[in-house]
Amino acid sequence: MRYTELFCPTLREIPSEAEIVSHQLLLRAGYIRKSGSGIYSYLPMGYKVLKKIMAIVREEMDAAGGQELMMPIIQPRELWEKSGRWAVYGDEMFRLKDRHLRDFALGPTHEELITSIVDADTHSYRDLPLLLYQIQNKYRDEIRPRFGVMRGREFIMKDLYSFDLDVEGMNESYRKMYQAYSNIYNRLGLEYRVVEADNGAIGGSESHEFIVLAGSGESVIVYCSECDYAADVEKAEAIPEEAINTGEAALPMEKSATPGQRTIADLVEFYGLPEKRLIKTLIYEADGELVAVVIRGDRELNEIKLKNYLQVNELAMAGEERVRNTCGGGFGSLGPVGLQVKTFADREVENMINTSCGANEDDFHYINVNPGRDFGAAAFADLRNTVAGDACPACGKVLKETRGIEAGQIFQLGTKYSEALQATYADRDGNPQLMVMGCYGIGVSRTMAAAIEQNHDDNGIIWPLSIAPYQAIIIPVNVNKADQMEAAEKIYSELLAAGVEVILDDRDERVGVKFKDADLIGIPLRVTVGPKSLAEGKVEFKERQGKESELVLAGDICKRILDLVK
Repeated sequence: MRYTELFCPTLREIPSEAEIVSHQLLLRAGYIRKSGSGIYSYLPMGYKVLKKIMAIVREEMDAAGGQELMMPIIQPRELWEKSGRWAVYGDEMFRLKDRHLRDFALGPTHEELITSIVDADTHSYRDLPLLLYQIQNKYRDEIRPRFGVMRGREFIMKDLYSFDLDVEGMNESYRKMYQAYSNIYNRLGLEYRVVEADNGAIGGSESHEFIVLAGSGESVIVYCSECDYAADVEKAEAIPEEAINTGEAALPMEKSATPGQRTIADLVEFYGLPEKRLIKTLIYEADGELVAVVIRGDRELNEIKLKNYLQVNELAMAGEERVRNTCGGGFGSLGPVGLQVKTFADREVENMINTSCGANEDDFHYINVNPGRDFGAAAFADLRNTVAGDACPACGKVLKETRGIEAGQIFQLGTKYSEALQATYADRDGNPQLMVMGCYGIGVSRTMAAAIEQNHDDNGIIWPLSIAPYQAIIIPVNVNKADQMEAAEKIYSELLAAGVEVILDDRDERVGVKFKDADLIGIPLRVTVGPKSLAEGKVEFKERQGKESELVLAGDICKRILDLVK
């Protein structure tokens, strides 16, 4: 491709709407343009990257036995009603009516549809297993689209669904996809971790996320450097610390005035106790019912764990008016003692001694509160966030913490959808059996953004060779000099003939501008044809990934590039 023919409208200034590096650079480098809130057009350079990611995904899916199909974006309400997700999925689902006022959804995912397709044409155990996938646009009405293509309303995703005879078969399909996903991210040239994850709205049992490591990532993961354990904080098991016991016996509970003391920090100063000696009480509405949750003062509640433990569809903090009407006090003075609300506590709380909590009366707290004696709980469970420094649930060593971007996730669904849609097959004895399913997603457009978050510098994008839109760029210093253009054209032609994707920057621009654009758009390999080096029969060669430039014989440069590309 000649640069004079390339549609790649670069920007010098950072767009004000762009919050993170990948969003900024995709806009500045001419890869995407905003079409609406959370909706983007992919310009030629961006689409080339997407196609390369999709090609790697397809190759690994096919190698694992997957078969590609294409399902419609518009899905009828009836299918989602059968699974119970028409109501459960909530406001993130785009819903629409046709001219006959029948309800449809723009597909955020395709479990219901693929299950109905397979059920209609799969009748015998001889028809299974099946691995079916598609690469398609998905739609979710994000409450606040942000970070460019990282969290948009329309995005490109690969979703594969496995159908097996039994749990053992599902486990084998899951193992295949786990390995295929590892192959994909290795081929993409990205640093990643595989972590245990929550299943969320998809449902099912076991799940793993493929996290591309990046400091800007929204996902927080904990991992053990001594063993292979790693998990998203939404899923990671929190091992309780031993009870903090200074040796004193359980003291009589007392009520004390605490004027203006509303926060844990206030109480730390007021009582002279560390945060971990206090407890805090939070009131939630769980499917409309009030529940209280008690955790240690220095801990953060994990709402995902709470929601999963309670097995509810909707969970939200209760409003202060309802809290006052039910509990007697407002926020900052709540506690489990005498509370007429069903109470759940984190398991660290169970063995605390002589702690302090709100008295359900404004400006009053209890001291010397002892669980079991002074209040009970419907259950003590793992309800807090796991943090760096906690014990590893697998080996007991200390956990570390890092951030990353969820780029892919795999799920063991079991019979969640096959039971809801009555997707069965006839076993060897002719008896109907439920198909056992798994589903496996990769965010293609999100992976593109994640690659930039992990690979960039102050000058622009640093694409891994495997997904760069072009692998090399040739820059003649002065296009008006015949000898420079002749040498550049020769190298360009040889690389094209060898199958290398290459740009010839034939613009009549200053060489500094050309260098800046090459770095901004992230071309991995750069060849500069200049008067000084050319006089010695050489060209300047530089890799984008932070290496110094070097002089290479013009006759050897194509082999050098081919060796790197291959």
